[in-house]
Amino acid sequence: MPTLVAEPLSPAVDSFMLMDAWERTVSDFGAAEVASVLSRLVRMSVLTSAAAQGKLADFETWRAADTSPVDLQASDAHLAHTYVSRFELKLRAPDALHLAIAKRLGATLVTLDQRLAAAATALGIPVEIPGSA
Repeated sequence: MPTLVAEPLSPAVDSFMLMDAWERTVSDFGAAEVASVLSRLVRMSVLTSAAAQGKLADFETWRAADTSPVDLQASDAHLAHTYVSRFELKLRAPDALHLAIAKRLGATLVTLDQRLAAAATALGIPVEIPGSA
């Protein structure tokens, strides 16, 4: 989202995204979450519907050109359930699903969410936090 909507960490995310050291993947679920956030910003009157549609189109163009798609699998939901059931991780279901997908792929999770990063580390999933030292 920080590449679509200006936030304090947008410059760090933009710099991180310029690195060519890793393959970028975006799950169908991750794409749905982007649309969900844009919808929330419209409901909050932060963005107009037209602006949100433009940002979603930009995201879909980037996703098609620069990422590999990742389908959801039933096993992702099962593993997410296991992760959410580990209450010490303090995970919401959507975050657990992102972690389950990353685990299945052997991928590095990229996030700005410190709690999600901590959960990834606890689960042995590699994590990158743009802008962190």
